[in-house]
Amino acid sequence: MRPQDIQGLLSLTLSPCLQFLMSKRTSLFRLTLIVLLVGAGLGANADFNEGIAAYERGDYTTALREWQPLAEQGDAAAQSMLGQMYDEGEGEPQDYEAAAHWYRRAAEQGHAEAQYNLGVMYYDGEGVLQDYKAAIQWFRRAAEQGHADAQYNLSVMYYKGAGIPQDYKLAIKWFRRAAEQGIIEAQFNLGLMYVEGKGVPQDGKLAA
Repeated sequence: MRPQDIQGLLSLTLSPCLQFLMSKRTSLFRLTLIVLLVGAGLGANADFNEGIAAYERGDYTTALREWQPLAEQGDAAAQSMLGQMYDEGEGEPQDYEAAAHWYRRAAEQGHAEAQYNLGVMYYDGEGVLQDYKAAIQWFRRAAEQGHADAQYNLSVMYYKGAGIPQDYKLAIKWFRRAAEQGIIEAQFNLGLMYVEGKGVPQDGKLAA
């Protein structure tokens, strides 16, 4: 997917800033975290780990071969990675509908990364009909699990009133949560909202 999936420019008085951020690509760091976090779950078995090793060395055909059976058996981590591979055209021709299918299966099991990616697909209208309300639904589900990028995207949608009534207070809430996780754009925009008094009392000291 492109370097920035959602181009959501906010017209803030002090600076024309803000874009939705992050590509849908799952980083190798996140892949490693999957292995560490799933513990004894399905995703931690040898086939899944072999898929990760293959993916890391760019052997997408082997990764796909290892993950496909796991995904079909209901492994959410493998489903999410299949979605990633179809999304990016890794090991198979790019297929947004297949990507959305696998993201959805993982997202419905509570997989936060898949929920986020499915939200981006609904925002962009890739593999699914464009639907901001559905995008918000999936961003919110991922955000509530602590997914920082989803928190940021959700905050921008509340700020813009995209698919949802504009609500500066909720924008502040989610900007703050993303900011606390180190999302620089969220930190910047949270400061701007304090400067302008949007959703919070105007406060130049807190903005600094």
